[in-house]
Amino acid sequence: MLTGGQVADCTAADRLLDRMPATDLLHGDKGYDSAAVRRKIEEAGAAPNIPPRANKRWKNCFSPYLYRNRNVIERMFGRLKDFRRIATRYDRSATNFMAAVHIAATVAYWL
Repeated sequence: MLTGGQVADCTAADRLLDRMPATDLLHGDKGYDSAAVRRKIEEAGAAPNIPPRANKRWKNCFSPYLYRNRNVIERMFGRLKDFRRIATRYDRSATNFMAAVHIAATVAYWL
């Protein structure tokens, strides 16, 4: 799902979580650390493992040990951002941008 650069992560989380397959544990970035997102994850029957933001007084349960595996996803996005067209989003339309992401992913992981 593609959103604008000015859109906060937690606003898009509602639609993403509706498409989530059944799972026991869901890892998320600090951008998804909100009570509404945690509640929706728990309603789906999964346990949220989201690191708390630094400005929170009450820190939720978080396991850094389980969160370590998430670095694979971060490395994938970092590899895609090696392509200048993806990192700076030259394309104005979402269709062209997603096509460029697909081509970059194919080149990055095929070669």
